[in-house]
Amino acid sequence: MKIISLGWGVQSFALAAMAALGETEPVDAAIHADTTHEASGTYEFVRQWTPWLEERGVKVITVQAPDAEPINRFGGCMVPAFIDGHGTFSRQCTDNWKRAPIRRWMQANRNGQPVEMWLGISLDEVPRMKPSDVQYITHRWPLIERRMTRNDCARWLERHRLPTPPKSACTFCPYHSKAAWHDMKAEGGPDWQEAVQVDEAIRKARPPYDLFVHQSRQPLALVDLSTPEENGQMVLWDAECSGICGV
Repeated sequence: MKIISLGWGVQSFALAAMAALGETEPVDAAIHADTTHEASGTYEFVRQWTPWLEERGVKVITVQAPDAEPINRFGGCMVPAFIDGHGTFSRQCTDNWKRAPIRRWMQANRNGQPVEMWLGISLDEVPRMKPSDVQYITHRWPLIERRMTRNDCARWLERHRLPTPPKSACTFCPYHSKAAWHDMKAEGGPDWQEAVQVDEAIRKARPPYDLFVHQSRQPLALVDLSTPEENGQMVLWDAECSGICGV
């Protein structure tokens, strides 16, 4: 079986679109592990573009963990939260909410066949390349084979008149950049509300320490997420960083 791990971000959508347009070998399915906590923009993108992929031969499978809650039924925190004065909490969400549901589906549907899993890791993410830890799955990185970066994927989508999807991540992910937090708060919709609620819910999940989703180790609702411009600072340089500083 050939399976695309479809996170619905730029790289994995580009990879699925390549398969849909015949630029790669055919695949048996593209599997999306829905955490149920993705940003609303991602869910809207999924609604719009799942039919497009399926009309072109890429079957989209959506799987979910039976219990994808930030605090599990045993009271444990599933989020890689920041611990007050003590580093970060270990990340359990990826294994429990993504990897496990995908593997359950593959085990139930592969009929004893080995699985070649295509991962949307691009050339600028080489350190993320890791071999599979189970014998029946072999990882493959088609974007690496094509020497494509994330920007290359965005340009490929543009050339094929396809939209660039929003970044895929849970609303309350502690790995958000300051810009992502800023934009979410500025919008002030259900995504921000969920992030604030989860931040408050995990606070006392690991006594005696407090847990936070923001690296400042402050309640998210109280963090100053304003930009320098919003604080009155002039913009003296209006060019986008090339991303190669220090290389």
